[in-house]
Amino acid sequence: MNLNLNNKKALITGASRGIGLAVAESFLKENAKTFLTSRGSNALFKNEKRLQDSYGLESVFACECDCTNIESLNSLKVEIKDKWNDLDIVIVNVGDGRSVPDALPDDEQWQKTWSSNFESTLQTARTFLPMLKRSKGCLLFVSSIAGMEAFGAPTDYSTAKSAIIALSKNMARKLASESVRVNVIAPGNVYFKGGSWDEKIQQDKKRVDEIIRSTVPMNRFATPQEIADSVLFLCSDRAGFITGTTLVVDGGQTVRVF
Repeated sequence: MNLNLNNKKALITGASRGIGLAVAESFLKENAKTFLTSRGSNALFKNEKRLQDSYGLESVFACECDCTNIESLNSLKVEIKDKWNDLDIVIVNVGDGRSVPDALPDDEQWQKTWSSNFESTLQTARTFLPMLKRSKGCLLFVSSIAGMEAFGAPTDYSTAKSAIIALSKNMARKLASESVRVNVIAPGNVYFKGGSWDEKIQQDKKRVDEIIRSTVPMNRFATPQEIADSVLFLCSDRAGFITGTTLVVDGGQTVRVF
């Protein structure tokens, strides 16, 4: 299937590993151009070099950015304008699920989780929306099935991810007349080396195996590539009449809730 992504210019946040990195490489395979960003620089710039070696110096750029910081986002916008002037696609893949098991975390913890998951998403969208309006582009948020149902994830994390879904629906309705599409991917449990599930497996593999067996009908983790494939479809012309949608990619996990 031709996704018609040739020469499209895509910004991917959280692109130093996992889902974000898989999304970036998938866009490059479709002959798109990518701008990678994350808070940490070591892995980010190593991947920039690796991808440039494979796809060309003019197809891959990287810049360190803290999406919770407006000044950092504005600096990123200047970098992108200098390289490309505009963007066609923005993938907002930021967040942190680490919190506490309390039913209602204290204010300090709540604000920390809210900032890293929702405020970072909001400010990234706000920063780059003018570019997407000019290009009639696509904005995609990576949320989580934790934002759809109470699976036992931290309350503050689930609330923030739910807010992202609500944000996307409202933006999609209001931006449709300007030909800007806004959608969400809600992944289930995704495994990649160095990720949160990798850490949990090292701590107690037997318990993790039981969690997956008892909650995921397909009885396995998703791979970052499986999430990336869904992202590319929603950002392509093949999904040109899809906006305001949350695409669940979870191996059937949410099916068991209903």
